[in-house]
Amino acid sequence: MYRINRRVSPIASEVIEGFREIAVPTIGDAQGRFGCMSYAIKPLSPEMRLVGNAVTVQTYRADNLLLHVALQMACDGDILVVDAGGIHDTGLWGGLMTRMAMHRKLGGLVIDGGVRDSRELVKLGFPVFARAISPQGGFKASPGSVNIPIACGGTAVHPGDLIAADADGVVVVPSADAPATLAASRAILAKEEDFVARMGRGESLFDLLGLGESLGKLGLKIPE
Repeated sequence: MYRINRRVSPIASEVIEGFREIAVPTIGDAQGRFGCMSYAIKPLSPEMRLVGNAVTVQTYRADNLLLHVALQMACDGDILVVDAGGIHDTGLWGGLMTRMAMHRKLGGLVIDGGVRDSRELVKLGFPVFARAISPQGGFKASPGSVNIPIACGGTAVHPGDLIAADADGVVVVPSADAPATLAASRAILAKEEDFVARMGRGESLFDLLGLGESLGKLGLKIPE
């Protein structure tokens, strides 16, 4: 059954702002290497970055009607996260939609599917992460859903989840876990800063990570 549901209450703004300081690989590590989307979901430009609450969309094949609905419903800072079925040969998002999203002050787009007008999108600077680029436009006549659980880039996304993306890719943080994941991410950063300082004093990364023990469990050792 297709559904259009209300927008889910957002994660606290201070938590979202905290994630803006954290790189996507660190967030993934903080979740036990969980929640990262497929490497195939890439930014149109490596400078693009986004952080915000997910408004989820599930489209019918090669049709963007429900993506327009979500664009109408989303609020400041929201990230449109779209399950477009991984379709490569249709650009369901383009220049006019980007300009509308910017007027509505949305935070970005993540789509498991195609976009078009790529040079215009890069010039406008609106963060877009997509599986493909295709000049062929989509239809506007088929059903779909907004604000339901979806899969995007092989990862589960629920309405209101936190989405973070940068040059390394996209990660999803379940909304209930966002404060704890932010704290864990900050702890990883502090540990890495300590490692950098200690390596500067001559210590080995191999030793700092305790990899000798791991190697020994495999019955291996570095020759002296």
